[in-house]
Parts: sequence; C-alpha cells; structure tokens
Amino acid sequence: MPRYGKKAAAKVKAAMHERKRGTLRSGRSGKKVKSRKQAIAIGLSQARRAGGKVPTRAKGSSSRRSAGGGRKASRKTTSRKRTRRARS
Repeated sequence: MPRYGKKAAAKVKAAMHERKRGTLRSGRSGKKVKSRKQAIAIGLSQARRAGGKVPTRAKGSSSRRSAGGGRKASRKTTSRKRTRRARS
C-alpha cells in the first residue's frame, strides 16, 4: 500500500518545478527556496492542508527544536596540571 497519495505527489511535483524556476518561496520569511529537501517539505505540507494522503510529520523534525544552532555552548577550559597529593 502506498504511503503517499496522488494529491501529495502532485503538490511535491509542483513545488519542485517552482524551485527549479526559482519562484518557490518560503512561507514565513518569504525567502527564495534553494534546497531540494525544503521544496519537498513545502509540497508535503501543502498536500496535508489540501487533505491529501500524507504520513504525519515526525516529532523530531520541528524547526523550533534546533533554533539554537543545534549545538551546546561549550565552556572554555583552561589546562591545569594535576598534582598528586603526598600520602603519609
């Protein structure tokens, strides 16, 4: 049984075509979309809104989750020489 319906395939195809022509724009910022993956995501999102057969979005794919750059802030450590305590 196919995961995606015909409506989803059509929406993704249209989004990819717009990307190739350079007319596909991001919804929130309005910037030009250059990434293939982003174009597919936009097409699937449009298909979901149109009621097409599309699997639910993965929980970890939220863009808000990696808003901080995806890296932890590393603390700068200074190198210290460890000295052994003299046992008595």
